[in-house]
Amino acid sequence: MTENGLGHRERVLNMDTMNPNVKRVEYAVRGPIVQRAVQIEKELKEGVKKPFTEVIKANIGDAHAMGQKPITFLRQVVALCVYPDLLEDDKFPEDAKNRARRILQACGGGSLGAYSASPGIEVIRQDVAKFIEKRDGGIPSNPDNIYLSTGASDAIVTMLKLLTSGEGKTRTGVMISIPQYPLYSAALAELAAVQISYYLDEDKCWSLDVDELRRTVKAAREHCNPRALCIINPGNPTGQVQSKQCIEDVIRFVAEEHLFLMADEVYQDNVYAEGCQFHSFKKVLFEMGSEYSSVVELASFHSTSKCYMGECGFRGGYMEVINMDPEVKLQLTKLVSVRLCPPIPGQALLDLVVNPPQADEPSYATFIKERTANLHILSEKAKMTEQVLNTVPGIHCNPVQGAMYTFPRLTLPEKAINAAKEKEQAPDMFYCMKLLEETGICLVPGSGFGQRDGTYHFRMTILPATEKLKNVLEKIREFHKRFTEEFS
Repeated sequence: MTENGLGHRERVLNMDTMNPNVKRVEYAVRGPIVQRAVQIEKELKEGVKKPFTEVIKANIGDAHAMGQKPITFLRQVVALCVYPDLLEDDKFPEDAKNRARRILQACGGGSLGAYSASPGIEVIRQDVAKFIEKRDGGIPSNPDNIYLSTGASDAIVTMLKLLTSGEGKTRTGVMISIPQYPLYSAALAELAAVQISYYLDEDKCWSLDVDELRRTVKAAREHCNPRALCIINPGNPTGQVQSKQCIEDVIRFVAEEHLFLMADEVYQDNVYAEGCQFHSFKKVLFEMGSEYSSVVELASFHSTSKCYMGECGFRGGYMEVINMDPEVKLQLTKLVSVRLCPPIPGQALLDLVVNPPQADEPSYATFIKERTANLHILSEKAKMTEQVLNTVPGIHCNPVQGAMYTFPRLTLPEKAINAAKEKEQAPDMFYCMKLLEETGICLVPGSGFGQRDGTYHFRMTILPATEKLKNVLEKIREFHKRFTEEFS
């Protein structure tokens, strides 16, 4: 016993007393393999000899970390907003200064350091609404339906919170694609909602089949209350771009099954394949007529992190809600107000994405040149990745129609699968960990995204600089050959 009589006692917060839902959360994109990659980076700095000189993190869609250059206009305006004294500097073009002044006038005290209204700065929400209206061919967008967010992820989790209720068979079920972006499964685990998995068709370029949705929702109604369908278009991790026909089928399905529709559209500018085009769910919904547009409840999401911008660190994003119950909308506003407001620099950056330089402004030519170049390079890398991986026996890669990733299928020897089991690892985790240790290339195993039983994949971003990506693909080719020989 110590002097104060407290002695040895258990911590208040330990693995037995902590929130059990948090223990169920998994996020493969920053999981064990990435943690090992960070350790290896430290080892290299400490002089430990490896068969490579750097770790290449092809595990995450972080464009600037992979060497993509920022768009000049975006950074100029943000710099002016952060340090307004630069407004007196002649090096900055007048349209950038005007944009900065407009944003600062909308900020409390004329400073990016002030809080904003919880749904976001009013003039930026107005600009988002105008952007959506223009993108969707004139279909009206109301700024009151726009909520700015800390990246798209924050808004997605907020919507899932609103949707989750009930116990046992009445517990909310949410339909998510398999393979899926692990944000969804992680959020559902934390909220103790029920994950309803529907499979994309790998043999048809990861297309979505409405019959699969029907089969899945029917089975789910036996044990939970399906209330929402989540769609990622263009797809992550699978890179497919949905046709207008497919989107119409999905909208009919959610209307029939009385489901809330969540459309994750953060890769909307990242469409590469010939014959593919991005169609927003909102545009298609309203083109289908009032039978659907007056009743289908929709939340769609966009972000500054992807597309041609790649400004992940600013954490800018927005959500537009359609046909939301007015009383629920008040609850949504209350919920976002608990966290005060999204980061103001991220809001400012988002404003420039939705309201870029116009044709008669001095920054327009440079902006268009940089935007076009970024998207063209990504398109070339998407084609190259597919072509090179498909030359490797034992790897099959579908066309990368859009987004920033490829999700190739691996054929693994039985001996390797057994070796993985002995280590209590998924076979593709075993493969990716070995790849990391031998080559310094960090990929995410398909098991972290979900996949059909007996199939194995990895997700790889196409973001490394072209020459580095060529090197990565060549190293994967050589490794796969060695791996196959070792375990044959």
